Amino acid sequence: MIVVSGWSADRSRTARWSARLGVTAAACLAAAGLGLGTAEAAPAAPATTPGTPCATTVKACMDLSGRQAWLTDGAGHVTAGPFAARGGKSGAATPTGTFTVQDKVKNYWSKAFDAPMPNSVFFKPGYAFHAGSPSVASNGCIHLNRGASQQFFAALRPGDRVQIVA
Repeated sequence: MIVVSGWSADRSRTARWSARLGVTAAACLAAAGLGLGTAEAAPAAPATTPGTPCATTVKACMDLSGRQAWLTDGAGHVTAGPFAARGGKSGAATPTGTFTVQDKVKNYWSKAFDAPMPNSVFFKPGYAFHAGSPSVASNGCIHLNRGASQQFFAALRPGDRVQIVA
């Protein structure tokens, strides 16, 4: 038996409590190091427009692997689509990400490819949604059939956000 400052304790009981406190303290320190037990929540994944893989805040959505495109109201509702669509071929990939419509040209002629690109809606320099065969891969743009390209041209304005996902 040990006497310390007016109280006595059994040596084995003291050892057991020390061991328990050591394990508890180690667990608390580990949890604190991992950020467990804090009030901060992990950031939520951005909301997507139902039926599309794109964010609710975009006005146009393109799923490259699914070869589909949609127009939305920018508040989480599909307004038109899905439309058959096709992105770039191997070696001329369509960029992925969220972009802003830069310009629209009704009867654009590509000097680089010496080809017409009707109803062009440019979302990045050199890249646009435009009329073309959705069954043929492009040189990086997004091909839509003529009717769908007309809807994209009419609905989208410079400054609107569009999203292209792989």
